[in-house]
Amino acid sequence: MDAMRDRLGRMIFDRVAGPDGPQQRSRIHDTPGPRWFEPGSPIHQVHGDASMFIGGIRAVLLQTMHPVAMTAVSENSGFRVDMWGRLARTSTFLAVTTFGPARHAEQAVAAVRRIHDRVRGTMPDGTPYVASDPHLLAWVHAAEAESFLLAHQVYGAEPLDQAGRDTYVAQIGEVGARLGVVDPPSTEAELTQVLADFRGELRGTTHAREAVRHLIWHPDLPLAARAPYGVLMAAGIGLMPWWSRLPLRLPLLPVTERTAVRGAGELATRTIRWAMSPREVAVADPVHPAS
Repeated sequence: MDAMRDRLGRMIFDRVAGPDGPQQRSRIHDTPGPRWFEPGSPIHQVHGDASMFIGGIRAVLLQTMHPVAMTAVSENSGFRVDMWGRLARTSTFLAVTTFGPARHAEQAVAAVRRIHDRVRGTMPDGTPYVASDPHLLAWVHAAEAESFLLAHQVYGAEPLDQAGRDTYVAQIGEVGARLGVVDPPSTEAELTQVLADFRGELRGTTHAREAVRHLIWHPDLPLAARAPYGVLMAAGIGLMPWWSRLPLRLPLLPVTERTAVRGAGELATRTIRWAMSPREVAVADPVHPAS
């Protein structure tokens, strides 16, 4: 049993963290120095739980609903040919800023901001965009924060109470502010309002539906890993808001999602948690557009 657990844990960690995962893990967790967040704080609880795999999928799906964000990804990202490399870079960013030394977290944020400054383009109607636009960053941040928190509340080992949820939103907002988000939400209620304010800008575009199809049907995984991936994908889709389903061509099966999908998702997260705890920290993919 221990050997099977070790093999499964290594397989998951290698896929999510990439070839440099062990070195990055040591750098993040073993380097002395002050951190941005205290051990055991809500952001540690959320970002260190296996539910992040589902939250990351949900965040990616939700982020596709913003036409500018999705155009930036489609025109400037290698997600079609390097999906797992992108995941490794994003999971490393999350791990560094959540668990790593402050100086390394600051370096990671500075690197992402430099990339965002370089990502520019033009929408089909001729409107220019840049990935460092605070409004665009606010959408990316809000979609991630809600997705990570929602997945934790549904699938996490220890869901947060209201005070913990508000603290989590404030803590992830600290990272968002450093990335360029102006006045990020600091409570769950504020986060809900920010997302509601974006509703009028959201729609399912050709780029969005292409990205969703790629994530669902072309994960570039060994055959044996596709069924577990499918379970996590179904759980992520099950957490998507009802109004996003038709524009993204996602199914809406309320009874099945509350029963079979929820049960399979709980089993998958428990299995990941078992395989990776206490030796690894499981951090999944939120994916910043153009990062």
